[in-house]
Amino acid sequence: MMLQSLRLRIVWTPLILLLLAAAATGIVAGQYPMTLSDIMWTLLRGMGLSDRAADNAATLDAVIWNLRIPRAVAGALVGASLAAAGATYQGMFRNPLVSPDILGVSAGAGLGATAGIFMGLSMILVQAMAFLGGLAAVACVYFISLSVRRHDAILVLVLAGVAVGTLLGAGISLLKILADPYTQLPSITFWLLGGLNTITRADIPYILPCLAIGLVPMVLMRWRVNLLSLSDDEAQSLGINTLRTRVVFIAAATLMTSGSVAFTGIIGWVGLVIPHVARLLVGPDFSRLLPASALLGAVFLIFTDTLARTVISIELPLGVLTALVGAPFFLMLLARGSRS
Repeated sequence: MMLQSLRLRIVWTPLILLLLAAAATGIVAGQYPMTLSDIMWTLLRGMGLSDRAADNAATLDAVIWNLRIPRAVAGALVGASLAAAGATYQGMFRNPLVSPDILGVSAGAGLGATAGIFMGLSMILVQAMAFLGGLAAVACVYFISLSVRRHDAILVLVLAGVAVGTLLGAGISLLKILADPYTQLPSITFWLLGGLNTITRADIPYILPCLAIGLVPMVLMRWRVNLLSLSDDEAQSLGINTLRTRVVFIAAATLMTSGSVAFTGIIGWVGLVIPHVARLLVGPDFSRLLPASALLGAVFLIFTDTLARTVISIELPLGVLTALVGAPFFLMLLARGSRS
């Protein structure tokens, strides 16, 4: 027990330091040239700890406080949300290949955002439609599963999610065909590829509640995810109402995922790969897996976003970069598991 406690302390400290390093890198790195002295005095001035001003103080304040810090904070929140939702789904559905979009939340959010752009709505309304579209898609999947009671509940949920996601994806394709190819279609395409380039300071207060509200039941009921990894009969024999518990976790994970996708577009692989890495570090116990996944997801998305806007002169879509990084890493994990 003492060795296990020591091992966990050795894991948590580097994860927290890695998150701080990722946030610092996200603030320092960028296309606009800055010295470390510029960054330090800008941060101190923004916190009211210094009145020293440079010639380009207004530009430095705008770049750091309005662009880089909001992107780093949003990257941490979105990465943590997607990874935590992925870990929850994998434990709840007893399937390591499950990701947060298994029940169609990403497709629903994508259709909502695509419809909003197609109708020429403002960005805040597009985000609202994406958020509601993700929630509506999962609600539709859940009600379909309730109408089919003769089969395994988890299997029906997954199959209904695949079917609804495919149907919503067809709707997205239809709207892309009908959209104006010079104005609407590029906006739709870039939104679906995902990214933090539209994040502002005003978006953070809206992203944070989605993470907090979804995380509360996960933390309070974390031990029940371990029981849901058993068969339904075994879990019920231990006093767990599997249907009610699964609904709570689906609602929490969907809220976190839909809220994230509404502001950043569709960012894949975070909720699939990161829980596997966390499981290698802290084991399968959900009480340790949840915070480890959230920390690793935050680190991964901040670093990936920093690469997306610094590796070349133009900003790469974040969803493309996460796939380029996540897919090979996932294949490496599969190869390692087969050798073990």
